[in-house]
Amino acid sequence: MRADLVKDLEDLHPGIFRFPGGCIVEGTDLQTRYQWKNSVGAPENRPLNENRWNNTFAHRLYPNYYQTYGLGFYEYFLLSEKIGAEPLPILSVGLACQYQNRDDDKNAHVAVNDLQSYIDDALDLIEFANGSVNTKWGKLRADMGHPAPFNLKQIGIGNEQWGEVYPVRLAKFIEQIRAKYPNIKICGSSGPSADGKNFDYGWAEMRKLGVDLVDEHYYMAPDWFLKNAGRYDNYPRTGPKVFAGEYASHMRGVNAPTVAMNNFGAALSEAAFMTGLERNADVVYQATYAPLFAHVEGWQWRPDLIWFDNLSSVRSANYYVQQLYGENKGTNVLKLTENGKAVTGENGLYATACFDKATKSYIVKIANTSNEEKEINVTFNGIKKLNPGKMTVLHADDIQAENKIDNKNVVVPVVSDAQANGNVLNVKMKANSFVVYRF
Repeated sequence: MRADLVKDLEDLHPGIFRFPGGCIVEGTDLQTRYQWKNSVGAPENRPLNENRWNNTFAHRLYPNYYQTYGLGFYEYFLLSEKIGAEPLPILSVGLACQYQNRDDDKNAHVAVNDLQSYIDDALDLIEFANGSVNTKWGKLRADMGHPAPFNLKQIGIGNEQWGEVYPVRLAKFIEQIRAKYPNIKICGSSGPSADGKNFDYGWAEMRKLGVDLVDEHYYMAPDWFLKNAGRYDNYPRTGPKVFAGEYASHMRGVNAPTVAMNNFGAALSEAAFMTGLERNADVVYQATYAPLFAHVEGWQWRPDLIWFDNLSSVRSANYYVQQLYGENKGTNVLKLTENGKAVTGENGLYATACFDKATKSYIVKIANTSNEEKEINVTFNGIKKLNPGKMTVLHADDIQAENKIDNKNVVVPVVSDAQANGNVLNVKMKANSFVVYRF
């Protein structure tokens, strides 16, 4: 693992790390699905596997597009530990990519009664991560150099699965995982879309099965993120929690209208949307941006959080939004309202507030998505006076601005002192800006 790329991850201050990815878990067919047992042991003995993206744009660039498994599940667990994030491995539920295979294709879907080897893979993975050195898979972990357990707390079964073929298979996994490892949280899926028939069906089935978390995915335009900042305000407060497992704002560039960009406008819409994730932390248990990495000369999807070439990397504007949330997590959500309502887009403003017990800090995040400067007063009820604090501003005059390998600091956070007037914070927010205030 390249030190600079690991440092990029570590500096996000992540709480969760999902691996090995999404569709790559499923495989183009069952034979090419990601099998974690092939990714552990001596690296030189790990078998080659076709990459899930072998039939996409990347394949046209690199016809022989494979995985060596040199970076495998053991390394992913080590990486999670290194960057201070909880590991979240995703495993196959016995369904190859549903986009490319029919629901009645026996070569792409394991029969419900033939799932035991797949279920064993899940049970054995938990033993590999948490088992004592006296167990088969715990001993392998120790032999590879990590006798202590990795303290795995949750596992995902399936990626963007949908329809009737998914819950009937997931139920088999849940039954045996809960019987043997009752404290392990299980993540199910609501499919590849943010709404619609399959989404509603998936959520209903996940509730019936009693999964702990439901993985939602949405790659949408900036306007969608702005309109959906209140998405979770009215979600049920009981039942499975939300795992926003893959999301990114797709904003097109002026000079490349058909290509989604990692520009500031997209990042700002994500910052606004994430105020709703934080405000509803009792419902949204965790969130992971995706995709994570892309090589500037070998990619088939964008936006991506971190771009790199063979020598260096660049942190996108989207990266700094994620970092500001990661660096400024609270322990308690505070009620922040304007005219008695949550601040979810009126006049282009989006806001959330929290308190951090460890540092005894009050943290307010505000996104101004309008083209006008805003004068804002934030009153901290119940407090006589706030000590001097800091404000961190992420802003660009041009919403199309992008960080690139040869110009990495076009959009970067700027930190300065902040002073409240007693218990009132008086601020002037630039147009199109995201600001974090911390006292």
